[in-house]
Amino acid sequence: MSEVLEPPQNASKSPKERVDRELLELLQELRVAATGVQVLFAFLLTLPFSAGFQKVGATGRWLFYVAVVAAAIASICLIAPATQHRILFRSGLKELLLRRANRLGVAGGLALAVSMACSTALVMESLTGAWPAALLGAGVAVLSGWLWFVQPLLSRPAGDEVPASSARRTGSF
Repeated sequence: MSEVLEPPQNASKSPKERVDRELLELLQELRVAATGVQVLFAFLLTLPFSAGFQKVGATGRWLFYVAVVAAAIASICLIAPATQHRILFRSGLKELLLRRANRLGVAGGLALAVSMACSTALVMESLTGAWPAALLGAGVAVLSGWLWFVQPLLSRPAGDEVPASSARRTGSF
């Protein structure tokens, strides 16, 4: 069954009001995601100092390394829009910031999915062995990939493009 999305309720708002609202919504979403990443990152940073970490084998260590680096990247990507918002405050570059923050949010989500999959596999590898850990880690990767990326992309209307007026100052992250 396909989801039906409501049309925008405030279609009569000015482009400035729309960008203001979209930026506030995006920054709020990123705050929620960043908090989760920071908790995961903090857990991962303390793990090598726990007593049992020396028993982790080569596979577990590689999972740990990938999880830590991915969590660091996710933290950077999800925190960057708030920092950039402060630096670019009242510069007239809100649309640029909105597009950049959106891309950083997606990149941060991708890095978070990798970190969560590797962290789950690491924990399961120490409890059950390599194969169950690989299956569960892959399951976490597939589920987050589906719910966070594929499903929303499939739900986008055809021809959903950025209006020409907002494509002026694109910039990249």
